[in-house]
Amino acid sequence: MNTETIELKKPAPKPKWLRVKLPTGKKYTALRGLVDKYDLHTICTSGSCPNMGECWTEGTATFMILGNICTRSCGFCGVKTGRPETVDWDEPEKVARSIKLMEIKHAVITSVDRDDLKDMGSILWAETVKAIRRMNPETTLET
Repeated sequence: MNTETIELKKPAPKPKWLRVKLPTGKKYTALRGLVDKYDLHTICTSGSCPNMGECWTEGTATFMILGNICTRSCGFCGVKTGRPETVDWDEPEKVARSIKLMEIKHAVITSVDRDDLKDMGSILWAETVKAIRRMNPETTLET
């Protein structure tokens, strides 16, 4: 019988940059309120992004159009998969109005996949970009 003691090493501590602060502050709270009020979707909330507080505090937001349920099931993504709800044709105006109210300097637009739609959502994409440009000419836009 071997009575030798095995010494276990403690794992190295996680680096400080890996820790993310919980989103707080007036700007974050105001933005969160507008997202909820206008029933908007953001990849920040739907994808459980750990950097949401940092981005929203800096005046950047990533809006997710065409709903909150994706028709695909990508292993790396946190967005729900399933049968999407009907298209909200008022969404382009809601997103553009919210960008104005939030005083967003840089808006990013993304979307769920909508394989259930003949045009895959391209009409709503175009209408969203037009509405944002019309209401927020100074906001930079990334799609």
